[in-house]
Amino acid sequence: MTAATRKKATASQLLAAAVGAVPGGASRPGQEEMAAAIERAVKQREHLLVQAGTGTGKSLAYLTPALLVDGPVVVSTATLALQNQLVEHDLPRLADAVEPVLGRRPTFAVLKGRHHYLCAAKLEHADEEAPTDTLFDDAPPKATQWLGEVGRLGKQILRVQQWAEKTKTGDRDELDPGVDETAWRQVSMPARDCVGAARCPYGAECFAEASRVRAREADIVVTNHSLLAVDMLAERNIVPPHKLLIVDEAHELADRVSSAAQAELTPEAVERASKRARPLVSPAAAESLAEAADSLTVGLADIPAGRLTTGLPPLLHQAVLLIDSATRAALDAIGDVKNDDPDPVRKQQAKATLDDLSTTAQRLLEESQFDVAWVEKSDLGNGRRALVVAPLSVAGTLATSLYDERTVVATSATLTLGGRFDTVARSLGLPLAAPVPAARAAAAPPVSGDGWSSLDVGSPFDYPRQGILYVAAHLPRPAASGLPDAAGEELVKLVSALGGRTLGLFSSRRAATQAAELLRARSDLPVLLQGEESLPILVRKFREQRESCLFGVMSLWQGVDVPGDACQLVVIDRLPFPRPDEPLAAARAAAVDAGGGSGFAAVSVPIAAVRLAQGVGRLIRSTGDKGVVAVLDSRLETARGYGAFLRQSLPPFWYTTRPEVALGALERLAKT
Repeated sequence: MTAATRKKATASQLLAAAVGAVPGGASRPGQEEMAAAIERAVKQREHLLVQAGTGTGKSLAYLTPALLVDGPVVVSTATLALQNQLVEHDLPRLADAVEPVLGRRPTFAVLKGRHHYLCAAKLEHADEEAPTDTLFDDAPPKATQWLGEVGRLGKQILRVQQWAEKTKTGDRDELDPGVDETAWRQVSMPARDCVGAARCPYGAECFAEASRVRAREADIVVTNHSLLAVDMLAERNIVPPHKLLIVDEAHELADRVSSAAQAELTPEAVERASKRARPLVSPAAAESLAEAADSLTVGLADIPAGRLTTGLPPLLHQAVLLIDSATRAALDAIGDVKNDDPDPVRKQQAKATLDDLSTTAQRLLEESQFDVAWVEKSDLGNGRRALVVAPLSVAGTLATSLYDERTVVATSATLTLGGRFDTVARSLGLPLAAPVPAARAAAAPPVSGDGWSSLDVGSPFDYPRQGILYVAAHLPRPAASGLPDAAGEELVKLVSALGGRTLGLFSSRRAATQAAELLRARSDLPVLLQGEESLPILVRKFREQRESCLFGVMSLWQGVDVPGDACQLVVIDRLPFPRPDEPLAAARAAAVDAGGGSGFAAVSVPIAAVRLAQGVGRLIRSTGDKGVVAVLDSRLETARGYGAFLRQSLPPFWYTTRPEVALGALERLAKT
């Protein structure tokens, strides 16, 4: 894009062209305000937080000013659904619409983690490698697998081999039908295991490297929060250099960075390292690794799941010491990966696995006050046991790694909590040297903080006219887990008044199951329960069956988009505070308490506010939607302090605590 062409175009012109290309498209004040604010922030090199309510059209609002920036602009999303929406729909349509204005067609590319791409080096040996969950460690490859499993895996790998001959990208998402995780692990390479294009015999035809080349040459690069987090932790050497970073669904970023900075030790991982290292080290060194795995199994056996508040227990401490010693010795024995090694790929895999274990062991032994350690045990029957460590906070990491040498625009429908940007700004590592009220007037510039601005462009929806927020204040305060009897009775009344069309968001799987069983026993309405079928199938049935109800847990709070009259009642059983056994939340709250503050107010309430806003946001998805959000937790009305804070974090629905008002509204909706 030439400088002369850029001077002729403005964000408002590009936005007008993009909106005009959409059938029935119309300008939206909030969308225009957001685009202008981003254009201004880029010119002033000032970071920007933008809250854009559902229906604003924020994708076009940030993509159009992005086209005026030199070099790649990186857009990071939290969900695969939004990433696909951008790459498959929004960007192609935008490129067509703005080409006459720009005088050229802008380009775009998607950038995913290396493990999303087919690896030719792994594919060459895919038939030789056995899955890591064979029945006996010393058995020959494939000999101990069930014959049905061997046949299924072989057929999937054969299909990948056939696809490899014609794919141009090697992107797993283009393989249709897909393959399961076991098969894909046989043909893909995690970044830590890769020897690099220069040393790999297939470096010249590497799909992952080709995706990075395309990203460096594109105008807009779409990636995800997980890869962005890894890029920050890897000193910014994955995502191409850029001047503007747009973080969509920004309320998710801190959690994704925490996940990327999290590490764990499991007996299975140590055993896997022993197997990979065995051809490269002495029998004694391999045996030391196997003994370390056994020691970790013993150490984890009698320790209950949960946070370790007083350091590693003696048996676990001894196991971690053995892992540290055995992995260091094996790494020294293997040495460096060299160009003339007979199999540099497998050597690098062994070194990477050992190095990860060694680093994690040393981190756990350090017992830093800035880390949280806990024991994790699966209740799914697969016997998984793990010793996990994660950072107490990632705000410092974000402060030092997110903002340097680029302008950052962070946006979401839920950035203000209690009507202010303070909480999310703090979680994203932004300084709070100045007040940061939300700016709403279209003519006013964003309110300045210390190097950043904030803006709330509202929503095109008329929430007080389109929806009711009903809080069942007469119900007892929820105590025991599951669905209380009184809340169950209230649920039946509400759903029966409307005749289905209900999305039930529950705090636990037990509560969701109880609700489904109760409604099935008391009505003839079709009730869909998360876990009984795949989520996409359940959502499709919910859309298509007008009288159906869909009940589920946390993944439904953010991932369901059902506009129209298929969803006119959203029921939330209780306020979504983090459970006491969530290690990170508990540790962060304890740290605030130890500093003289309130961990509940500083940690638990903001988490609940974001989750609640996401759940409530499932109701109104278009300008024609109408309905009721019913919260069966009386604390939203009765709790002093945080009850009002949580309500202020929600869209401005018409508010009531009177059951007859909610039931009357639902009965009227049932007749439409």
